[in-house]
Amino acid sequence: MTDPRTTALHARHQALGASFTDFGGWLMPVRYSSDLAEHHAVRQAAGLFDISHMAEIAVTGPDAGRFLDHALAGRLSALADDQARYSLILTEHGGIVDDVIVYRRDAADLLVVANAGNREAVVAALRERSVGFEVSVEDLTERIALLAVQGPRAQRVVADVDGLDVGTAPLEDLGYYRWRHGSFAHDGRRVPLDIARTGYTGEDGFELYIDVDAAGALWDALLSAGDPHGLVPAGLAARDTLRLEAGMPLYGHELGLDIRPAQAGLARVVAMGKDDFVGKTALIAPAEADRRVLVGLVGAGRRAGRAGYAVLAGEETVGEVTSGALSPTLGHPIAMAFVDPAHAEPGTELALDVRGTRIPATVTTLPFHRRNR
Repeated sequence: MTDPRTTALHARHQALGASFTDFGGWLMPVRYSSDLAEHHAVRQAAGLFDISHMAEIAVTGPDAGRFLDHALAGRLSALADDQARYSLILTEHGGIVDDVIVYRRDAADLLVVANAGNREAVVAALRERSVGFEVSVEDLTERIALLAVQGPRAQRVVADVDGLDVGTAPLEDLGYYRWRHGSFAHDGRRVPLDIARTGYTGEDGFELYIDVDAAGALWDALLSAGDPHGLVPAGLAARDTLRLEAGMPLYGHELGLDIRPAQAGLARVVAMGKDDFVGKTALIAPAEADRRVLVGLVGAGRRAGRAGYAVLAGEETVGEVTSGALSPTLGHPIAMAFVDPAHAEPGTELALDVRGTRIPATVTTLPFHRRNR
């Protein structure tokens, strides 16, 4: 066993009184004040997350787009400059190695952002699949810090940061799943910075990529700029309830090596029209009729189902909860679960086995919560 890694902001998290948890091999803040306060701040104002545990992998070279078309399930060669796309990296058997976001700087320079716990698996898979392509795969994780500002006031917070240059165009012109290249004033120099309009909370927001040496100064500047707007530092506990309300999958819960994209509602992510990609042959085969599919569940009362709890139809177990919580925004229990296809229709009445007590639950479409635009 090795000690978990810490991000460049660890001392700042300690100074803010954060509680920590080991997540994907990294010691990460789980909360600073309370889960509910941080959750509500993101829904109503803004939250600042350190997500530097995420893995950044540079894919460069003349074959970069063609290579990623082969290595991933999506059609990444179709990306425009400064565009991003959510995608999947699959096994030969069609299971999910990881879900990733791919950013294109230009045709020969793309960035793959993977989950912390899957960093080694994704890097190894990309390098193995790069054979025969004129491309380089470089793990940049230790050199890049990643901060996320999420919430309805996120744009105002970022726009007010002293020393941050996000280009000549107004920040509001940056589209969803696009990124832009700017800089941040630090120690008398301009440090390159990339800013993307993506996120994992169901709210508007930005993710800022910067050299680890400048991460602390940027964190401080964001907190200072955000204070008048109600921004608070937020940890992984709030991030989990936010993403659950938004119906966003978490690897190890809704995604995994034994789960196929269509089961998790991600068939749209897979470009089956491509000539070939790793996992395509397995996905062409007819799906097993009894393969469970992901649904949303709305529960009664105040007791929430948790990962691993059984989903019942009468006395029969027809599924299993993958994620669940008492929704801070909605005020009632919500969950995602894999259930037998015969019980997946929205409106179907089921029950959750919550420590021996049957809790009524109704199948619903995802997401549970949509932000006001």
